[in-house]
Amino acid sequence: MAKIGRVLRKVLAWTGMAFVLAILLAVVDGWTAFGHRATGARRERMMHSPHWKDGHFENPEPLQNDLWGSLASMRDPSPPRRPVGPMPTSTVDPKTFATAPASGLRVTWLGHSTTLVEIDGHRVLTDPVWSERVSPVDGIGPTRWFSPLVSLAELPRIDAVVVSHDHYDHCDYPTLSAMKAWDTKFIVPLGVGAHLAYWGIPESRIVELDWWESTPIGDLSIVATPARHASGRSVIDKDATLWAGYAFVGSKHRVYFSGDTGLFPAMNEIGSKLGPFDLTMIETGQYHPTWPDWHLGPEQAVMAHRMVRGRLMLPIHWGLLELAYHGWTEPVERTLAAAARSGSTVVTPRPGQSFEPDAPPAPEHWWPAIPWETGEQKPVVSTGIPAAALPR
Repeated sequence: MAKIGRVLRKVLAWTGMAFVLAILLAVVDGWTAFGHRATGARRERMMHSPHWKDGHFENPEPLQNDLWGSLASMRDPSPPRRPVGPMPTSTVDPKTFATAPASGLRVTWLGHSTTLVEIDGHRVLTDPVWSERVSPVDGIGPTRWFSPLVSLAELPRIDAVVVSHDHYDHCDYPTLSAMKAWDTKFIVPLGVGAHLAYWGIPESRIVELDWWESTPIGDLSIVATPARHASGRSVIDKDATLWAGYAFVGSKHRVYFSGDTGLFPAMNEIGSKLGPFDLTMIETGQYHPTWPDWHLGPEQAVMAHRMVRGRLMLPIHWGLLELAYHGWTEPVERTLAAAARSGSTVVTPRPGQSFEPDAPPAPEHWWPAIPWETGEQKPVVSTGIPAAALPR
């Protein structure tokens, strides 16, 4: 019996050592991907932002987050949470980008929040993610449902890369690191530039913006717009950098990119100051009732589209990764239903399909028809927005 006890102790000791070693390897492997804290003049500028308080950034409206309710919901997800077979996509022909769009505005959705926006003679790439996983550690984390539809080398010259915030599904270290030799501007919210500089992107190409600040790219103005979200790449840097959406204001066209956000009153201000928008690219997926303010969800996405004065809406933040408990087609189905009720116009291209908002493609139900019960969908109205302020 004593011998068995000694064997068990040895097994437990070796198991513990293996666990500690695995943790150390994960930390070392992911150390660079974690990024870097802002210091010096960069941090001084952050501290002078009106949104900085007690060592971190804050939302004007607080975020509700029911952690235990969210964990409990893991036991009862809505199937299927990812495509059963190959994901329907459209082949990207790099030659397409050699010819300017006839209307002056063309958009190619590459999945999740990655889009290539060609607007009035300029090209803007949003939240580029080319990695197999969105995680600091190889072999761990959500995997993409289809391979990148165009290689980084096949992309045309990009005038600006914009990053909405530093979460892994938007600020992808391997992708951004691969771009460090690009002759382009990297436009990010306050503090995020510290990550990019740490990854080898020259400071001269990094532009950091607070909400409502703008930077010119030729005659295109890129404006950082308020958002209601959070930031952080580890457990010790929550909200240490800012998050934002963007308005792309060209000589003839205007596009709004929401980034990640919940609903909040300043969306009306975005619309009045910078709209109307020919196209809104608004996040519709990766939501749950236990954290209603972190993401819009379908019904509130349509509300946001109307609040910012959008003409045509492209649902984004879905169709590539499993980051929530809903079925993978639910965001687009519910968005279309909400748009129909409000009289809004939504475009649903396949990933990889280019389109011009002035002549949008005919509607195509390219995702599988999966029966699911909606009942009466009641959008959650976020804190601080009186009912009269919401578009009808």
